[in-house]
Order: sequence, then C-alpha cells, then structure tokens
Amino acid sequence: MITKVPFSWPNFKISSEWSLFLDRDGVINERLPGDYIKEWDEFRFLPGVLDALSILSLHFRRIFSVTNQAGIEKGVLTHEKLKFIHDQMMEIILYHGGRVDEIYYCPFTADLDPLCRKPNPGMALEAKTDYPEINFSRCLMVGDSDSDIAFGNNLGMKTILVGNKPDNSFVSQRCIPDCRLDSLVDVATYVDSL
Repeated sequence: MITKVPFSWPNFKISSEWSLFLDRDGVINERLPGDYIKEWDEFRFLPGVLDALSILSLHFRRIFSVTNQAGIEKGVLTHEKLKFIHDQMMEIILYHGGRVDEIYYCPFTADLDPLCRKPNPGMALEAKTDYPEINFSRCLMVGDSDSDIAFGNNLGMKTILVGNKPDNSFVSQRCIPDCRLDSLVDVATYVDSL
C-alpha cells in the first residue's frame, strides 16, 4: 500500500537531551543527480543551511551526519578525498556558529546489503558506541530519501522528510515520516519555536 505524505509540521517536541541525525546530500548540500561529490569545489551548501545548523546546535545535545557514499566502492571517490570534503564542510559550519559532532559514512554499494548502509542501522549503532548517552527514542532523523526515513523508523527515531525528490512524493508503509518539510531551514524554524 502506498501513502501520500503531505507537507506538515511535526506533532512532537524535542528537548536538549535529544540527538539529531542528518543525511548529507540533499539536506546539508546540493546533491549531484546521478553522480557523487568527488571534489570540494563540487560541494554547495543548500540555501539557509549554515544558519539552520547554527540554530539547531543550540537545541540538540549531539548532531551527526550519516551518509551513504558508495562512490568509494565504485572507485570514483577515495576515503582521503571524502575526509577532505568533510573537514572543509565542518570548518565552514563551525565558522558560522553551527556544529556537527561526527560524520559517519558507508563506502559500500547496496549489492551485499552492508550493515552500515542506510536504511540499515550500522551508522547509528556506531554513533551509539562512540556516544553511549544516545537514546534512539530521543533522536530525530532528517533526510530527503525513503532510505533515510526507513533508517530512522528502524531505530525508533522521529523522522522528517525534507525536499521534493520525485521518488518521495509517495513512500511505502515501511518508511512513513512523522512529517514532511521543505528544508533543514524549516526544521530549525520549528525547533527554535519550541
């Protein structure tokens, strides 16, 4: 059964004990359709994201980015180049008053269904190992794809679907977000209003 997910405001409240999990491409930066960001000069923050992260940093105990990066297994991106891109990204976020405490990524394609690849829970489990205070029932996952929402659903997180990717006009029963917003800017606006 397919369910249409309209744009809507959240019906839950968060507190300073919560952790925030963010997908990267399509949430923090512009995605390259059909391609991977392989160099820093291809990376573009989405409008308003730096201000949004500054606001969100005031409200969440921890902020993580969880991102599938199969370009590494495909040989079009290296671990070293991805680290450089992430170092630059975090430096600019910090400069603008925001933070991302840790970035977790999965370098594998979906073929073997690796534990680390969303919607599987590996990256969140790794975060919990590094930060044992994480309680998944007090976590929010923000993503722009069905696999992001399924990742959060599988762990008992609250979920927000952002953006308007064509494959997200309908989602399956297995990955229904708690709400749908335009962007991370809207998420920050909501959280800051609590």
